[in-house]
Amino acid sequence: MEHTVGELRNAIRVAVGRFEREGSPAFTKEDLAAVCDAVGYEIETSGRLPPKAEMRAGILWKIDVVEKADPEEAPSFRKDELEAIMAAVQ
Repeated sequence: MEHTVGELRNAIRVAVGRFEREGSPAFTKEDLAAVCDAVGYEIETSGRLPPKAEMRAGILWKIDVVEKADPEEAPSFRKDELEAIMAAVQ
């Protein structure tokens, strides 16, 4: 069965120890930080979290979806990228 984007986001949240959210909301910075940790992309967590685009780019780079971590190329996750992230965090 094909999963919706919202279902994939929630499955990823649960896989990295976060909580499911109603509807299909985008990832919070805290959600993305947990995914970064799960895939081994190190971010500075002693102060403010980095911008979402930076964390998205780092996640995609770490799971070999893109060749370099470029925040301008990661404005949001596409469904195929969410599926790759889900496979990486399971």
